[in-house]
Amino acid sequence: MNFGFVIDNRKCIGCHACTVACKSEHDVPVGVNRTWVKYIEKGEFPDTRRLFSVMRCNHCADAPCVDICPTGALHTRKDGIVDFDDRRCISCKACTQACPYDAIFINPETKTAQKCNYCTHRTEIGLEPACVVVCPEHAIISGDMDNPDTEISHLLARETVSVRKAEKGTNPKLFYIDGDKASLDPTETHKDSDYMWSSQSMGVGKYANYAADRKSELAAKQSSNLVQIKPRDKKNARRVYDAPSKGVLWGWEVSAYVWTKAIAAGSFLIPVLGSYFVYGVPDLVKLIGVVLALVFLTFTGILLIMDLGRPDRFLYVLFRPQWKSWLSRGSYIITIYGALLSAWLAAWFAGYTDFHKYIEPAGVVFALLSAIYTAFLFAQAKGRDFWQSPMLGLHMVIHSLMAGFAVFLIANVFLIVNIGLTVVISTLTAAFLLIHLITLAIEMTTTHSTDDAHEVATMILRGQFALPFWAGMVIVGNVIPMALLYFSNEIWAIGISGVLILIGLGFAQHIWVKAPQLVPLS
Repeated sequence: MNFGFVIDNRKCIGCHACTVACKSEHDVPVGVNRTWVKYIEKGEFPDTRRLFSVMRCNHCADAPCVDICPTGALHTRKDGIVDFDDRRCISCKACTQACPYDAIFINPETKTAQKCNYCTHRTEIGLEPACVVVCPEHAIISGDMDNPDTEISHLLARETVSVRKAEKGTNPKLFYIDGDKASLDPTETHKDSDYMWSSQSMGVGKYANYAADRKSELAAKQSSNLVQIKPRDKKNARRVYDAPSKGVLWGWEVSAYVWTKAIAAGSFLIPVLGSYFVYGVPDLVKLIGVVLALVFLTFTGILLIMDLGRPDRFLYVLFRPQWKSWLSRGSYIITIYGALLSAWLAAWFAGYTDFHKYIEPAGVVFALLSAIYTAFLFAQAKGRDFWQSPMLGLHMVIHSLMAGFAVFLIANVFLIVNIGLTVVISTLTAAFLLIHLITLAIEMTTTHSTDDAHEVATMILRGQFALPFWAGMVIVGNVIPMALLYFSNEIWAIGISGVLILIGLGFAQHIWVKAPQLVPLS
């Protein structure tokens, strides 16, 4: 069996009966929807046309939400339905970033992820989903696509159908007859324009947008720095009715966790790798690196738990892991890295420093994995095109090394180390800052593969993120530290360089996490 949906736009009258039936059947709270109807108008009076599109989970054959879910709360049934078990959900919100169709929401009452599940409680006893039954025009057709005798199979065989975002490779099973690109492609119309429910773009509570984020977005709209992305439909399509925006689901906790994780990885990598290639790295420098790495790794874990809607279930990631998810893999990487750092400290205080030669190589491997695994997690978030960049992993490794150098530039103010080691650290730091700027220039200036990724790059370079990018990330975090390290040998200049690098990395994580989430998915 292989269940799917067909939406016949030739029949849909935009009555919202499907939305109401779904809410009634599943007791869906106000402000969120398992299924909803989007209105688009095209043309100029009197030559206008209104289009209706039913939006919901596409029950993809290759569902990215299933792959990214760390606990298996989202899963694909044998009959092809993508279902969820909210008893296992930790509300990490990774599935909302992975879904290219904006079909998953966080229930503000249960604080768990939910979506259309094809009314499995009805399907299992031979009934059709509630939305299909209630539709007055029979515009929603459900059924087994593998059975040649079903109505849905007949429609798929004889009608020309379209799907949303076929380029994502998810193989969606929600098909539209007479689907219009202006309605099915969210970037064809302004998400930020005024329409029914646009005033609710803050979403629902913490689990949608943050008040501070909303304020900054409204302020940015009034600023000349904001580049208004024009709809690409030359027929003047506009959005006139839609569901409330879910907003920024990964907020400051995720940005801060990426930042602290970079420091945790770099603080260990720099002194240990330095001891392999540079003679004269004091043992005290290694000790400081390990202590700082363990402290910031602890902060990383705390921030990860804080970001969960269900922090009481955080151990599910370790005890009920779904191994395809890089969130599960990352949790084990961080745990093992923390254990290695603890073992290094235990050996130090117990006087068994000979064991360091066995611990440090493994520590280097897991420090690098800690630095880079988030890039693979972001790559699983298929809904956000900008995160699909193959250079993201390289950026994260460079950021970790920059953070490690910055930590020891600051520590150099308080430690008495030989001048040769200080010169080496300063030179390498300046070199990595230059490498970072080069990779950043390549990332931002090369042609992006999708329109969504291009819009994010525009927001960063010339839009609402231009000031934090150019002033905070580039100038404060890279150019000024390079100048200080190149032109001054004063100890205070070296220490300030380290502080500025960490500030710049903070801006970088904030921009790279938040900006892609502002591009509409539905």
